[in-house]
Amino acid sequence: MRATGASSARPMMASRSCNTSRAGSQPAAHLPARAPTAAAAGAQAALPGSAMRPAGKPQRSVAAAAASAEPRTQAATPEQGLAIIDIDPNLAAHEEHLRYRWNQYTSTLASIEQNEGSLANFAKGCDRYGIVHEKGKLVYREWAPGAAEAQIIGDFNGWQPTPMERDDFGTWSVKLDEGAIPHGSRVKIRMRHPGGWWVDRIPAWIKWATVPQGVMGAKYDGIHWDPPPYERHVWRNLRPRRPASLRIYEAHVGMSSEEDTVATYTYFKDNVLPRIKALGYNAIQLMAVQEHAYYGSFGYHVTNPFAVSSRSGTPEELKALIDEAHGMGISVLLDVVHSHISSNADDGLAGFDLGQPEEANYFKQGEAGYHSQWDSKLLNYRNYETLRYLLSNLRYWLEEMQFDGFRFDGVTSMLYHHHGINYGFSGGYHEYFSPATNVDAVVYLMLANQLIREINPEAITIAEDVSGMPALCRPVSEGGVGFDYRLGMGLPDYWIELLKHVKDEDWKMSALVGRLCDRRYTEKTIGYCESHDQALVGDQTVAFRLMGAEMYTGMSALQEPTEVIQRGMALHKMIRAVTMALGGEGYLNFMGNEFGHPEWLDFPREGNDWSYHYCRRQWTLVDTDHLRFKFLNAWDAACLALDDRHPYISSTWQWATMIDDEKQVIVAERGPLVWVFNFSPHSDYEGLQARRLAGAGAGDPGAASPGKYRVILDSDAWDFGGAGRVGHDVDHFSAPAGTEEEPDKTYYSRGQFIYVLSPSRTVVAYKKVEEGPGAPPAGPPPAVQAISAAGRRS
Repeated sequence: MRATGASSARPMMASRSCNTSRAGSQPAAHLPARAPTAAAAGAQAALPGSAMRPAGKPQRSVAAAAASAEPRTQAATPEQGLAIIDIDPNLAAHEEHLRYRWNQYTSTLASIEQNEGSLANFAKGCDRYGIVHEKGKLVYREWAPGAAEAQIIGDFNGWQPTPMERDDFGTWSVKLDEGAIPHGSRVKIRMRHPGGWWVDRIPAWIKWATVPQGVMGAKYDGIHWDPPPYERHVWRNLRPRRPASLRIYEAHVGMSSEEDTVATYTYFKDNVLPRIKALGYNAIQLMAVQEHAYYGSFGYHVTNPFAVSSRSGTPEELKALIDEAHGMGISVLLDVVHSHISSNADDGLAGFDLGQPEEANYFKQGEAGYHSQWDSKLLNYRNYETLRYLLSNLRYWLEEMQFDGFRFDGVTSMLYHHHGINYGFSGGYHEYFSPATNVDAVVYLMLANQLIREINPEAITIAEDVSGMPALCRPVSEGGVGFDYRLGMGLPDYWIELLKHVKDEDWKMSALVGRLCDRRYTEKTIGYCESHDQALVGDQTVAFRLMGAEMYTGMSALQEPTEVIQRGMALHKMIRAVTMALGGEGYLNFMGNEFGHPEWLDFPREGNDWSYHYCRRQWTLVDTDHLRFKFLNAWDAACLALDDRHPYISSTWQWATMIDDEKQVIVAERGPLVWVFNFSPHSDYEGLQARRLAGAGAGDPGAASPGKYRVILDSDAWDFGGAGRVGHDVDHFSAPAGTEEEPDKTYYSRGQFIYVLSPSRTVVAYKKVEEGPGAPPAGPPPAVQAISAAGRRS
């Protein structure tokens, strides 16, 4: 969920290895880091306050004193927490802000370590809060300092209140006999509001919550989840290692079935996981897992952060799904929502805000505590118990549920007090480091990434940030925020802009490459053409934008394709390939879009008569052999299989050396491959000179002697619904650009080139043929090998 109103960021530090020179310009070298130098923002004032405590009790403050304004001295080693300035000198203008941020982080961490022993111990909240086993007793604890009185009610006591006692820090507790609350029974906390009335709430640490079936408007009940050993999932598979090249399949379990229903974790495990494995994705990003009372929120209005969404099954069934994915070598990421909480007080955490002051509250108060465009409550990241709750939440999903990392939702909203609402980021560094920056939230994210690394060094963290904040994806030890990747959120916006507003013949290759490469080379990006955001009701998938209503009538492979279908199929493949090749160090696709799923997403709601028609995936389309959807599916699989065999998506070697706006041609190097993209609607180029990977300098994976190249992947191949215009058994021998008169002459900064056939609206990848002793034996055409390697469904 992006920050509403935020425009796509245009970070001003280009990829070091992306040459964006135009045809006829001077040869390009690696681009250095570049950004406008902004005036230093004043250091944010020290923030007062700590958790509410009684007189005489030790302070549990997470606030630090204001950062020292001592000028930075030049030293052989960077000042602790400021190494990011040596990596990106443009940050020097904001040194005071960064030092203040680092001091806030270290003082918060020191406070936690002093009180709890370590950050990891601090995040063991599940061992103490909620309903836990302790010294032969069943103990229920809840931090609710706003309550005047508290009681536990549920099936176990016939909903007759059992009183709870309050400690000095606002934590209520009650000890019961072991087994007093049976597994699977309903439970709530009843609290007396300071105004005198009583309210019933679901425990904040509850692991499962359900709503009575068939009861219109019923409220959720907390369910005590503590199955006996014989009912607990037994883990069979080890976690996979972190993928070197991250290829993410974004999925929503509930809408993964073709039926008009909410699909289950078991259905997804048995039916969708094999498809993901066959396609070649090595990570799944699961949406809507944290419980959310309103299904139509797509899982982003979380009510119960620790609870597995009961619509799709039990915690044990979700564990079985994750375990099965691990057995397939697939990492599983949780789409975690720590940016806001649903304002639904009856069913969720929001119910613990009884109007008490911020120092005794999970939430900020007043305007600072409400997101006007999401209608949700905003968390108080300075509060000690809020930090405990959120960090423990991450530990729970990592350890108990065995997730392999997180995609943090709504990071832009967290980073700034304005939440990105109606704010257009230009890329100027002054926009990232100013009083508008929510340092408390930044510190929380630094703590979160530090904790995650301590628990599982192989874990993956991804930030959904549209602003492009520098150092978001640099290690915490350097003074960065600690994420591994950011989402390249400007790319899908740019594809929509082109498809909606620009004629094909007016597409500028220089603009396209500029946008694809508009990222910091020191921070990894997940590139993508479309996620769930682009498929929601009111929007359209890329396939539907390209082909529209003809998807209903023209996708049969038994008839000649119309011009609309030809164009749509060709561009759908090209858009994906150029994004994989140039758009980031990882790749993401939303469930079903790999085969061009038509239409949009719309959850059952009053406005559509509670219909599931657009809240499902039509797998029949890709499984029906005479429909063209299978060709798009095969292309997706082939591109990913190629990355397995010849890694290119994560390669640090990336050059787009030929960018011809007139021809609408891009020739690019990524890893060991040469890619030729011809976006022209009409022009075929026979004998196109494509520079080759020779003699570019240190780090060039193709710096070997001149040689022979062959097609390794071809979007125009028959296997992908193309016309088969490119020969796969043709040898392309490199030729020198130099002549007898000009021996040092180059062609687009390269000393060698090959002649290729480039039909209109195609992308063809070439690989140097290994010859001599030890070379692999010849086999089927590379495109056929790619499909076979991916296990394409027929």
